[in-house]
Amino acid sequence: MLNIDELKFDAHGLIPAIVVDAGSKKVLTLAYMNRESLEISMKEGRTCFWSRSRQELWRKGETSGSVQRIVDITADCDRDALVVTVNKAGPACHLGTDSCFNDRVFEGGEPAPFSVEGLYALLQGRKDAMPEGSYTTYLFQKGIDKILKKVGEECTEVIIGGKAGDKAETVYEIADLMYHVMVLMVEMGISVEDVRDELASRHVIDRKVKQEKMQ
Repeated sequence: MLNIDELKFDAHGLIPAIVVDAGSKKVLTLAYMNRESLEISMKEGRTCFWSRSRQELWRKGETSGSVQRIVDITADCDRDALVVTVNKAGPACHLGTDSCFNDRVFEGGEPAPFSVEGLYALLQGRKDAMPEGSYTTYLFQKGIDKILKKVGEECTEVIIGGKAGDKAETVYEIADLMYHVMVLMVEMGISVEDVRDELASRHVIDRKVKQEKMQ
């Protein structure tokens, strides 16, 4: 474990801290810490930064409630920058967005790797724009009853594929089911983070049950 004395703060006594969401791996913000704010962060287990504009300590979420609970803090190879991995409650940006990084400057030709968050954003975009000829648009136009019907149909297809022991078919049908479930999530305003938080809470309960059984 690296000692805080081994970190290299700049001439103003600051070190950049790149904050990353533990679940989505999305970069949330770039902030700065001085030695005191870093020590507070490590002691309290939540992010505390140094505000360069206000020249004072700033505990993230102190007024907004958007607290960032720290999973770990890692220094780079030169030990003059930090990556702070967090579980966040609420938006990271003061503008109310999930991340401070939203304005694309350049888009290359390399496709982004698939992610659940990326699919969710695509579906949300379909609902907002309602482009003609899109199957997703069709589902949103038909509404909740049609979406739920499709979820039910895909559940049945997964069961049939699983019962037949056909792995390839089951994977195909699970993908269909996940897509339609995510359409339902967008329709109902349920975020990926909402589901992740629910699963995380069950993981904690499961660990407690296992510990109790071992005692």
